[in-house]
Amino acid sequence: MQEQINDKTVALSVKAAKITGRLLAKAMQDFLKKAREPTYKKGKQSIKSLTKQGASLSNIEITGDNIGDFKRIARKYNVDFALKRDDAESPPKWLVFFKAKDADALTAAFKEYTQTKLKVKEKPRPNFLAKIQRLRQKAKELAAPVKHRTKGEHEL
Repeated sequence: MQEQINDKTVALSVKAAKITGRLLAKAMQDFLKKAREPTYKKGKQSIKSLTKQGASLSNIEITGDNIGDFKRIARKYNVDFALKRDDAESPPKWLVFFKAKDADALTAAFKEYTQTKLKVKEKPRPNFLAKIQRLRQKAKELAAPVKHRTKGEHEL
């Protein structure tokens, strides 16, 4: 049987006037230290990747009507969260899982989310096409009638 050998190459660049063994060793130690640090996802992610981060999880239940609006606001507040759809009820509910340390940021995000939803319910947006039609009518009323000139006729 043939042995499989995997080689990995690392490119390391160091700016220095004189490269010594100690400087090269220090650069390699810094590189390996950063390479070993775990990198975590930010924002929306799966529940599995959220639990890998080692923080305790909490959840909140919301309706699925405007889940996209919630995602946008949660990204604004840098909340790491995971969404899970609960089909047990007839209108499906969404469970938002988040890290317990993000609780304050999530409450601020929910406050903004609810305020935007309340504003939408209070004042419905006017129909854009109807507004254009009204402005066209006003423009016709304000505009002076166009006089058609015949050949050789001049205005004074």
